Amino acid sequence: MKSLRKTSRWLIKLYWMILIPLLFCLAFFYIFILKDLPSPTRLASNALPQSTKIYDRNGTLLYTIYGERNQSFIPLSEIPKNVQQATIAIEDKDFYRHGAIDIRGIVRAAYSTLFHQNLQGGSTLTQQLVKNTLLTPERTIQRKIKEVILSFITEMLYSKDRILEMYLNQVPYGGTSYGIESASQTYFGKRAKDLTLPEAALLAGLPEAPSTFSPFGAYPELGKKRQERVLQKMHEQGYVTEKDRDTALKEQLKFQKISSVIRAPHFVLYVKKLLEDQYGKELVEEGGLTVTTSLDLPTQEMAQDVVASEVAKLRNLRVSNGAALVTNPGTGEILAMVGSRGYFSKETDGNVNITLQRLQPGSSIKPINYAVGLIKGYTAATPFVDQEVCFPAPGQKPYCPKNYDGRFRGAVQMRYTLGNSLNIPAVQMLKLNTVESMIATATAMGITTFKEPENYGLSLTLGGGEVRMIDMAVAFGVFANQGYRIDLQPILKVTDKRGKILEEYKPPKSPIFGKKVLPSGIAFIISNILADNGARLDAFGPTSELRIGNKPVSVKTGTTNDYRDNWTIGFTPDLLVAAWVGNNDHTPMSGIVSGVTGAAPIWHDIFENLLEGKTVAPLLQPSTVVEKFICMPSGLLPPPEGTPERCPTRKEFFLRGSEPKLVDRGRQKVFIDKSTGDLAKPGQTDNVEEKDEIIVEDPLNNQYCLTCPHPSPSPTPGP
Repeated sequence: MKSLRKTSRWLIKLYWMILIPLLFCLAFFYIFILKDLPSPTRLASNALPQSTKIYDRNGTLLYTIYGERNQSFIPLSEIPKNVQQATIAIEDKDFYRHGAIDIRGIVRAAYSTLFHQNLQGGSTLTQQLVKNTLLTPERTIQRKIKEVILSFITEMLYSKDRILEMYLNQVPYGGTSYGIESASQTYFGKRAKDLTLPEAALLAGLPEAPSTFSPFGAYPELGKKRQERVLQKMHEQGYVTEKDRDTALKEQLKFQKISSVIRAPHFVLYVKKLLEDQYGKELVEEGGLTVTTSLDLPTQEMAQDVVASEVAKLRNLRVSNGAALVTNPGTGEILAMVGSRGYFSKETDGNVNITLQRLQPGSSIKPINYAVGLIKGYTAATPFVDQEVCFPAPGQKPYCPKNYDGRFRGAVQMRYTLGNSLNIPAVQMLKLNTVESMIATATAMGITTFKEPENYGLSLTLGGGEVRMIDMAVAFGVFANQGYRIDLQPILKVTDKRGKILEEYKPPKSPIFGKKVLPSGIAFIISNILADNGARLDAFGPTSELRIGNKPVSVKTGTTNDYRDNWTIGFTPDLLVAAWVGNNDHTPMSGIVSGVTGAAPIWHDIFENLLEGKTVAPLLQPSTVVEKFICMPSGLLPPPEGTPERCPTRKEFFLRGSEPKLVDRGRQKVFIDKSTGDLAKPGQTDNVEEKDEIIVEDPLNNQYCLTCPHPSPSPTPGP
């Protein structure tokens, strides 16, 4: 009994002698190994940050948005076999035959660690995946133990194919590029599915030491030797023939230029801002969105070249910058956005996107004013008296507008006042319309910068209010769309990393899907005037840059009084081009810069390129519009055939019901000032005589003697 108690005490001691160290070891193992062990479920692609890709409408990558990592997930089925085989050949040739660890590799690594104090590889692809994704890069035995444990768990959770897929999507390939898709775009400017054998071999060799083997690094020859080793391993393991290996070794690789990793930069950053406003910065930088935009890269590159080359020709006219916007007015799609002559130009702050800036439009805003006039019942045949005039301004000096050339043309019908961009009739039109009405219509048409009407005066119709080019494109699109407003649509489709569609724009087949903001007849008449080369002959001549052959293209220019901004905007039903030249610091250009020497050549060259080999359908005349013969310049109906001194006539379009009802009666009795030969002033009785003259009266009750002598001042600046 005594012996039994003695044995029992010894066994208890032994128990505690074993249990306490065991508990201590388990506690140590938990605290230092298992406590902070990350979950292998984080390896799944949906749990990792992924880059957002922005593409043009044809699937060409424009830019990749990311936070710290440029990383995109693609399924294994989209990764070429040569990429998979090259990776396995150089990193883990028995990947599909061993488990989480390679015993021979572990023994080799342990021997090196214990006897040479050198921690080294022998890791399987599974271990490398765990190390790069879940663990820190420190090289310690503690981290190695974690790596082995996590590798076993990973092999239990995922198939070999899934592990290879995760590895190829998450391993670092140099710089901020993680995963084969991002690496392919970074180094070769193409998608991973399009990689050739020599390209795949080079990329497969990078993960071991991305900085050392990078073709963009200090020793690109090391990357070439690494590629040769990968191809040799692929041959030894039966993945490629000797002939394929030798052919791949001889191929000269063409690398993507680092400077061209962003295409259409102004447009891309505009889209990025829209995405962040819609989805938040975190989702845009890490959510793996795929964004298909409306941009057409060939059109963009053509427009960029035109802007750069034409601005270069204007340097001696104190012009340093230019911009252009190309849209499809019927769908609102932006086909090109050139925000400056060069995004990376420090000389002119090239990163500033002029198409989004607030600038004065000059006379390019006039069509909206005249559209309001048509709404109020005036017509394209309404005569305006273009003569010296001043408008009272409460508390200020009277406003006395001048034409661009300093001349007065007397009685001029609306078609020709708009076509020749005459300032005095435009101000008279706004006086009749009211500033409030013009702002209301402009806002409805898409101008977002006109706010309180009391902040503007009659100079609004000459460009006295700031606008944005993108808004002008929407507003002019209303004319092209038969009165329907269609807002700009730079984004066609956005999908998340799971392929779920977050938004999609399906362009309408007809503009009737837009919002009706102008009667179709008014949109037609304004468009018709702007396409009428004869209506602008006096200011621009018969063969100006505003003509695109004999194609019916509507166009309007604009130059501010101080020569700080010069515009040209024109359209067909399918295309709209807006162009601008000036200086980012708002310094004036030379006074020689005008509607035909500044932005017009840019506009013309872009439009001519876009319409080459294409026909342009004539403007569609709505049923609400009728065509009538009218007298020049009174705008009244011509008298019957055979009437003495019958007026010269022409055809004009009218909204049905607004056609003239009165007949032009020719000469009438008026009082003439003997000293000037012109009409006597109201109330004048001295030095006058009564004569029979042809008189035209405009809507502001200004009378003009058509048959009297009218001396004109000498011309000054151009249109």
